[in-house]
Amino acid sequence: MNNNDLAEALAASHDLSKAEARKAVDAVFAAITEAAAKGEEIALAGFGKFKVKESAAREGRNPATGEAMTIAASKKLAFAPAKAVKDKLNG
Repeated sequence: MNNNDLAEALAASHDLSKAEARKAVDAVFAAITEAAAKGEEIALAGFGKFKVKESAAREGRNPATGEAMTIAASKKLAFAPAKAVKDKLNG
Protein backbone atom coordinates (compact mmCIF):
# COMPACT_ATOMS: atom_id res chain seq x y z
CA MET A 1 0.00 0.00 0.00
CA ASN A 2 1.34 3.45 -0.88
CA ASN A 3 0.16 7.00 -0.12
CA ASN A 4 -2.33 7.00 -3.01
CA ASP A 5 -3.83 3.67 -1.92
CA LEU A 6 -4.13 4.95 1.62
CA ALA A 7 -5.81 8.16 0.41
CA GLU A 8 -8.24 6.16 -1.74
CA ALA A 9 -9.19 3.94 1.22
CA LEU A 10 -9.69 7.04 3.39
CA ALA A 11 -11.79 8.72 0.70
CA ALA A 12 -13.99 5.65 0.26
CA SER A 13 -14.60 5.12 3.97
CA HIS A 14 -15.22 8.77 4.91
CA ASP A 15 -17.07 10.18 1.89
CA LEU A 16 -14.21 12.50 0.86
CA SER A 17 -12.79 13.37 -2.52
CA LYS A 18 -9.50 11.72 -3.39
CA ALA A 19 -7.80 15.14 -3.36
CA GLU A 20 -9.09 15.91 0.17
CA ALA A 21 -8.04 12.48 1.40
CA ARG A 22 -4.58 12.86 -0.16
CA LYS A 23 -4.16 16.22 1.60
CA ALA A 24 -5.15 14.60 4.91
CA VAL A 25 -2.69 11.71 4.44
CA ASP A 26 0.11 14.10 3.49
CA ALA A 27 -0.68 16.31 6.51
CA VAL A 28 -0.49 13.35 8.91
CA PHE A 29 2.89 12.27 7.56
CA ALA A 30 4.18 15.85 7.61
CA ALA A 31 3.14 16.21 11.26
CA ILE A 32 4.87 12.93 12.17
CA THR A 33 8.01 14.04 10.32
CA GLU A 34 8.06 17.45 12.03
CA ALA A 35 7.64 15.91 15.49
CA ALA A 36 10.37 13.35 14.80
CA ALA A 37 12.72 16.07 13.54
CA LYS A 38 12.28 17.80 16.91
CA GLY A 39 13.19 14.53 18.67
CA GLU A 40 9.66 13.96 19.97
CA GLU A 41 8.09 10.54 20.40
CA ILE A 42 4.88 10.06 18.41
CA ALA A 43 2.43 7.73 20.16
CA LEU A 44 -0.66 6.67 18.22
CA ALA A 45 -3.04 4.82 20.55
CA GLY A 46 -3.87 1.36 19.26
CA PHE A 47 -1.28 1.59 16.47
CA GLY A 48 2.18 2.13 17.94
CA LYS A 49 4.99 4.55 18.67
CA PHE A 50 7.52 6.26 16.45
CA LYS A 51 10.73 7.11 18.28
CA VAL A 52 13.97 8.75 17.12
CA LYS A 53 17.00 6.61 17.91
CA GLU A 54 20.56 7.84 17.63
CA SER A 55 23.26 5.65 16.18
CA ALA A 56 26.80 6.52 17.28
CA ALA A 57 29.69 6.81 14.84
CA ARG A 58 31.49 3.52 14.38
CA GLU A 59 34.22 1.81 12.43
CA GLY A 60 33.29 -0.21 9.38
CA ARG A 61 34.79 -1.58 6.19
CA ASN A 62 34.30 -0.52 2.60
CA PRO A 63 32.78 -3.67 1.03
CA ALA A 64 34.42 -2.99 -2.33
CA THR A 65 37.99 -2.49 -1.09
CA GLY A 66 37.98 -3.88 2.45
CA GLU A 67 39.49 -0.57 3.60
CA ALA A 68 38.62 0.58 7.14
CA MET A 69 36.37 3.63 7.32
CA THR A 70 34.31 5.57 9.83
CA ILE A 71 30.53 5.38 9.51
CA ALA A 72 29.05 8.71 10.63
CA ALA A 73 26.60 9.04 13.50
CA SER A 74 22.97 9.22 12.38
CA LYS A 75 19.41 9.36 13.60
CA LYS A 76 16.82 6.75 12.69
CA LEU A 77 13.06 6.65 13.06
CA ALA A 78 12.06 3.42 14.78
CA PHE A 79 8.52 2.05 15.04
CA ALA A 80 7.21 -0.16 17.83
CA PRO A 81 3.74 -1.55 17.12
CA ALA A 82 1.02 -1.56 19.75
CA LYS A 83 -0.16 -4.85 21.23
CA ALA A 84 -3.35 -4.73 19.14
CA VAL A 85 -1.31 -4.50 15.93
CA LYS A 86 1.01 -7.32 17.02
CA ASP A 87 -1.98 -9.50 17.84
CA LYS A 88 -3.60 -8.79 14.45
CA LEU A 89 -0.35 -9.65 12.62
CA ASN A 90 0.12 -12.90 14.51
CA GLY A 91 -3.45 -14.12 14.17
